[in-house]
Amino acid sequence: MSASLDRPALDDPAPATGPEQSSPADRLAQAQDALTRKDPEQALALAGPAPEEGLDIPALHYVRARALFHLHRYEDCAEQLEKASINAGPHAVSLLLDEAVAMRRRDDLLPLLEICRRRKPDDVRLLDAEATVLIQIGRFDQAELLLRKSLQCRPDNRTTLNLLALLLTETGRFDSALSVMNDLCEGDPDDWEPICNMACILSSLGRMEEAANLYRQAVPMAPKDPRLRLNHSITMLKSGRMAQGWAEHEWRFGLPGHTSMPLDRLLPNISPSLDLEGKRVLVTQEEGLGDTLMYLRYIPPLARTGAIVHIWGTETLAAICERVAGVAEVQFGGETPEYDYHCPFISLPRAFSGTPDAMGAPVPYLSADRRKAEIWRQRLQDDHKFRVGLVWAGAARPEDTAALMVDRQRSMPLSALAPLADIEGASFYSLQKDRPAEQIPDFPGELINFMPECRTMDDTAALMVNLDIIVSVDTSAVHLAGGLGKPVIMMDRVNNCWRWLHGRDDTPWYPQMTIIRQTRFGDWSDVVKRVKRRLEDAVAAY
Repeated sequence: MSASLDRPALDDPAPATGPEQSSPADRLAQAQDALTRKDPEQALALAGPAPEEGLDIPALHYVRARALFHLHRYEDCAEQLEKASINAGPHAVSLLLDEAVAMRRRDDLLPLLEICRRRKPDDVRLLDAEATVLIQIGRFDQAELLLRKSLQCRPDNRTTLNLLALLLTETGRFDSALSVMNDLCEGDPDDWEPICNMACILSSLGRMEEAANLYRQAVPMAPKDPRLRLNHSITMLKSGRMAQGWAEHEWRFGLPGHTSMPLDRLLPNISPSLDLEGKRVLVTQEEGLGDTLMYLRYIPPLARTGAIVHIWGTETLAAICERVAGVAEVQFGGETPEYDYHCPFISLPRAFSGTPDAMGAPVPYLSADRRKAEIWRQRLQDDHKFRVGLVWAGAARPEDTAALMVDRQRSMPLSALAPLADIEGASFYSLQKDRPAEQIPDFPGELINFMPECRTMDDTAALMVNLDIIVSVDTSAVHLAGGLGKPVIMMDRVNNCWRWLHGRDDTPWYPQMTIIRQTRFGDWSDVVKRVKRRLEDAVAAY
């Protein structure tokens, strides 16, 4: 489900007939370029009014509003947003959301919205805009009050109802969210989006056949919409329909943020008729670190085709990638290297789906640096207890709204793991990075923290292979540990990711992994109890 609002229609003026003219279109383009260059003062000057023309153009008002937001001039910004919102549709402040998120200034929209609402207390659109921000930062009670108030004024407004369904889903009230979506479907039977959103909710809850039936209804309504087709692929993958799911997953290329490389040179499906001998295949980073670690398993079979495999990825994974069998070269940054075919990591399963290597190389397909691992072995040699690595939170990535909202459900406070401290015969090592590591004093027992010395995933891997088991929420650590062949206990949310299928406590991706999943939305207590029993059994057998 999407948390974004529809975009207001800003009526751009006609383009200028020559570069010497200072038309509104010229000024608009120049002001937008100045904002791209992070020069809001110049943008404001360029987008300023031209008295001789006497024009009042919403698009120019909006660019002025953007510049004023950059300058923290919220009163003036609110005035310009008001002038930019004369058309029907959502308030122009909703356009600022993505920009504020990218600037890591999402919270700054709240004082701006307060000013906007003070200026126009009867503009119901502002209630939806503020509720959107509040949902994203997890202030659900306040958001719900605003949405309920908005619905009192506009009971059938589809934007508001979609936001309400999103909020209900984010707070675990799935049946209520489905009820709202059902009302939206009945209100406009030709609109595929609420059908898709219902299917997404059902799929996340493991109600796979119901979700599949809805997609059978929705896909013919918008067969070329990449959002619909990508969501459909996720349901197929979670259902275990891997070959069809991977093919459908390629629709993601119709959405921003996946690849800018030419699709006519995308690696085809591996088949006897495809000759890759001596061909350079460029494998590229696409999304998170966990995806790359998961799909590195396909590099050995790709190399066995005779392809020359060049990985273009991220620096923190460079050393790990270099040790994967079959890698000819690893690059991070720099110019695009020469290649015959390219393949984002997430497309590798599709390429191999019809081959005996459909699941890639067997585990372990990753390895730690021997020298680094030996250093850690010597440092830990006096610890004769059962060594447990702990990861309790993922990377929040506040600049990525979808990732932020997922992380809110998959992560837990370290204090939730306090019962583990009572296990006799176990020692605990933090494998946690970033701000959640600040919670280490909250653990009631000793939690050894060497992570400040682990600057890359390669460093973490070397420490990890010297531990006996990894206990982690669903983050890149489980893929690193799984790919190394380490025993893993993954603590999972009730509406789990498609990777872990449905109704299983094991996974074909990592044979040494056990999944312990929530039985109640947002409640980790039962998960921790079961993890504790597993660890106690492991200590007893150690």
